[in-house]
Amino acid sequence: MKTKLPSTRDYAQFVTELKQRIASARLHAARAVNRDLILLYWDIGRGILERQEKLGWGQSVVEMLAHDLQKAFPGISGFSARNLWDMRRFYSLYSDPQILRQAVAEFSKIGRSKKLPQPVAEIGTGAPRVTPPEFLRQAVAEIPWGHHLQILNKVEAPAARLFYLRAAAKLGWTRNVLLNQIKARAYERSLAAGKIHNFPAVLPEYLAEQAEEALKSSYNLEFLGIRREVKERELEDRLVERLRDFILELGYGFCFIGRQHRLTLSKKDFFIDLLFYHRFLKALVAVELKVGPFEPEYAGKMDFYLNLLNEKERGPGDNPSIGIILCAEKDDFVVEFSLKTKSNPIGVAEYHLTEKLPKELRGKLPTERQLLAAVKEAIDEKS
Repeated sequence: MKTKLPSTRDYAQFVTELKQRIASARLHAARAVNRDLILLYWDIGRGILERQEKLGWGQSVVEMLAHDLQKAFPGISGFSARNLWDMRRFYSLYSDPQILRQAVAEFSKIGRSKKLPQPVAEIGTGAPRVTPPEFLRQAVAEIPWGHHLQILNKVEAPAARLFYLRAAAKLGWTRNVLLNQIKARAYERSLAAGKIHNFPAVLPEYLAEQAEEALKSSYNLEFLGIRREVKERELEDRLVERLRDFILELGYGFCFIGRQHRLTLSKKDFFIDLLFYHRFLKALVAVELKVGPFEPEYAGKMDFYLNLLNEKERGPGDNPSIGIILCAEKDDFVVEFSLKTKSNPIGVAEYHLTEKLPKELRGKLPTERQLLAAVKEAIDEKS
């Protein structure tokens, strides 16, 4: 029987499919290994803590345990005394009554906890420690140990720790991205203002939740170093120059496609300020920059752009394109009414070029004009 060679196209497609399958299998295996490791660390931390509390074991037991484990497993790292203390702290954190109540409230919102644990005694001195529910044990296993150490060492508030735990797991943040988000106070900013979008009305529930996670209520563009009024094109130029920082601020999963992306309809050209592709949402993301306050016509323009993207550039298997309008300020009611009739998913968020002052300092520090006047007065006095 005479055989024939496959066509170049068929063979290339077959190789691509195999590569994707192999990469997926390797990723799945790596995640499985990480999950088992985190659950092991959880159980070790639990064992140390419980024996110290119930049997009165002192601190020296950790040093002894580290020595014996390293002797028994000389080729395996991770069993130093310092890491064992971190395992104890890790379990202690998630079995504390305060964070347990917060975890039950948070995870019940997303359906992770169908049966809530028994109420914990009032927080205070001597509050009893309880066994964390299984859904929380499984949730902490979704991110690597290095991520947990970042959260343990740099985040204090229980609600903030749970926020970074969920975000890192859901959005696939690397350790560096997680650290950047902590430094940028992503949790505090998520509380500062509600996210304004129409995702639940125009997207399937599962996709609307993912898109909502990817959108922030505000974006910190302080890294641009802009201290004066700028036009939209200059803002765009500066963002492209600092693209890496901008993508870190947008969040994990955004891949840059281009600026002033051209779309043509009836021989007329239209341009999107910045175009991205989101790997986890599997969707094109159009970003429009506005240096002033939000205006209702911005939503209509974005809806038009998204129709064109879906018609002309949306790939097979891609989800509907998403729009993000970044503006200097917004009125939430105006935004909500503007998005009510739009058929495409659009989110509106503010950006900040300088960090906002804490509430207790607002109105107590001099303005730029007052500072300039004071400097001028001082110069005049000396002259």
